[in-house]
Amino acid sequence: MKTSIFLFTFLLTLAVFAQKPASTSMDSIHLNEVTLKANSILGSKFEAKNRTGSAYYISPKEIKKFNYTDINRTLRSVPGVNVYEEDGFGLRPNISLRGTSPERSSKITLMEDGVLIAPAPYSSPSAYYFPTIARMQAVEILKGSSQVQYGPYTTGGAINMISTEVPDSFGIFLNSSYGSFNSGRLHTQLGDSKKNFGYSIEYLNYNSNGFKELDNGENTGFDKNDLVAKFKVNTNPEAKIGQAFEFKFQYSDEISNETYLGLTEADFSATPFRRYAGSQEDQMNTKHLQFMGTHTMAFSSNVRITTTAYLNNFNRNWFKVDYLTVNGQRESITNIIQNPEELSSYYDIVSGNSNTEANDVIAVKANNREYLATGIQTKLNYRWNTDNTVHDIEVGLRYHYDEEDRFQWVDDYSLNNGTMAVVTARQRGTDANRISDARAFSSYALYKLKYKELTLTPGLRYENINLGQTNYGSNDPKRTGVNLSERENQVNVIIPGMGFNYNFQNISLFGGVHKGFSPPSNQVGEKPEESVNYELGTRFSYAGFSGEFVGFYNDYSNLLGSDLAATGGTGSLDQFNAGEVKVQGIEFLLNYNPLINSDTFALPITIGYTLTDTEFLNSFGSSNSVWGEVNIGDELPYLSKHQFNASISLEHEKFEVNFSGRYNGAFRTKAGVGAIPDNELVASNIVLDLGTKYRYNQNITITINAMNLLDETYAVARVPAGLRPGIPFGLFGGIELRY
Repeated sequence: MKTSIFLFTFLLTLAVFAQKPASTSMDSIHLNEVTLKANSILGSKFEAKNRTGSAYYISPKEIKKFNYTDINRTLRSVPGVNVYEEDGFGLRPNISLRGTSPERSSKITLMEDGVLIAPAPYSSPSAYYFPTIARMQAVEILKGSSQVQYGPYTTGGAINMISTEVPDSFGIFLNSSYGSFNSGRLHTQLGDSKKNFGYSIEYLNYNSNGFKELDNGENTGFDKNDLVAKFKVNTNPEAKIGQAFEFKFQYSDEISNETYLGLTEADFSATPFRRYAGSQEDQMNTKHLQFMGTHTMAFSSNVRITTTAYLNNFNRNWFKVDYLTVNGQRESITNIIQNPEELSSYYDIVSGNSNTEANDVIAVKANNREYLATGIQTKLNYRWNTDNTVHDIEVGLRYHYDEEDRFQWVDDYSLNNGTMAVVTARQRGTDANRISDARAFSSYALYKLKYKELTLTPGLRYENINLGQTNYGSNDPKRTGVNLSERENQVNVIIPGMGFNYNFQNISLFGGVHKGFSPPSNQVGEKPEESVNYELGTRFSYAGFSGEFVGFYNDYSNLLGSDLAATGGTGSLDQFNAGEVKVQGIEFLLNYNPLINSDTFALPITIGYTLTDTEFLNSFGSSNSVWGEVNIGDELPYLSKHQFNASISLEHEKFEVNFSGRYNGAFRTKAGVGAIPDNELVASNIVLDLGTKYRYNQNITITINAMNLLDETYAVARVPAGLRPGIPFGLFGGIELRY
């Protein structure tokens, strides 16, 4: 803490007493930057292309091409992003950046409007809540040395989703669509800005009956509501000190009939979209509430202070089948699905082929949890210029508190003639009954020096984290403390980084090195995940072609694995040391428009490729069987080695036609090397999407979109418990109204 405060004080003093701004404007010496919004990182593709580290900006235009509501599909055009699906709609994504563990996106820094948005980013980072991408205006992805400012997870990178901004003038927007699986969407926004005041009210409903088929015919879909209100006030443009304050309120709820129970190999081959009768009571209920206030002070065009206070509250209860007891013997659904012949009596019940007997039960766990995340963060930007040189100092502080309250229970059900009924309803808190919390103070300093065509960005981040757990035990649902157990873990870490960028005439060279970091759990004495990360790349623009080529190397000295139910574990969330691991790869992106000289049409073509090569450098036994037995040379599970994407669009003033395709290479579900065993394989797949628009006039646009155009049947994962299908062919039509 003292180190961080000293660092902040020193740099603030340096900024105040540094050379006064010269009379030459920053634009006159080609700063190659744009003014950023208060809660964005990049703000434009231009800024992304001029970072010293890897960065990608998904613009509003790109987001609207296919009208996606699925974050997995939105991100698939970005090199270095690795995802595996789970539910087919992107409700709970598993995102990896540069080979980080993808499970529940828990090893990347997730933000909305510059604020940490995972339910409990330090104490329980698994993203069971994920913002609805359909209401986002843009998405920013940072990798490599570009992301020292945006911890705590600094190995892979950070994703910042920018919600719809307050419009500059009065406007009304309506987007309504309907299509396959009885899927509907209604998205509307109303907003306006005056000289000193602006507002925006936005509502989104997204629902579907689902594409999976329960044996009893019940709904397997979901219904989501999302409401966002923003209000801003600001001083007059001529004010000596410009100030602005924006208040944001967000509420969302979701009911989704989703399950952890997948299919056996044989059942997936025969009926890939089937849902077993034993999962009919599985349902997720969630509510999310956010309050956020952002104050900006601009003392001049060169000095700005931005402060944001935030509170996120997330409640969820996921009722899902957890295990079966037959003749007094208990088996998890994971073991049942993996061994259906050996455990045939269990399989026959959960699949609805036979009824439960007197001593048989289907245990449905109520995974009831409440999350809280709150804090305040501030940053100072100070820039000045001298002859041929631009200086920029950014210093930031954040105090953050979060907690996860698990208050769970298990109900016993019978199954007769395909219908489940409650046998024993247990008291709340008689399963998991504990509170995990985290207090974190972080600070960073980033100095940007631009001399002619060379940019250097040395940076330093500091994290002070206190992690704790208060466990009341399953025998104390009233939390009297009679069986109380407590534990605490503390981490102090300094995270340095250095990036550079050099611009030639049509090409630039960039790279950097930085420390990778991921907080540990609250297990006493557990050390954080650490690595040293390198990248070297080039951006180019020549003869109508543009793009980038990047190589990266992440050298883990202490990789942490997590015992998650989502990956077939017990769900304890305890972490284990996987030791030394190397992750290396390449990222390639190419853009070309052969009709660049046409005044009528545009034909943008984009091609992207990612190679991710992983290797354990030591052996160990994974006692919870999440990764299996690991030997030197094994590859990390759940990561595709090869990913390829391509898109082509025909654009006209009146219409556009967009094709997008993605090849997702095969990946393994257990650590290993060489050929992947059939029972550990998620095979490769190719998925094509289509998006079309017809602009009737400036106010009315007709849309037709298709997903999985070739209707490929493919598996997306073998976890949490069995094979899971990707979404089949779907056709959706809609209308957009703007005024």
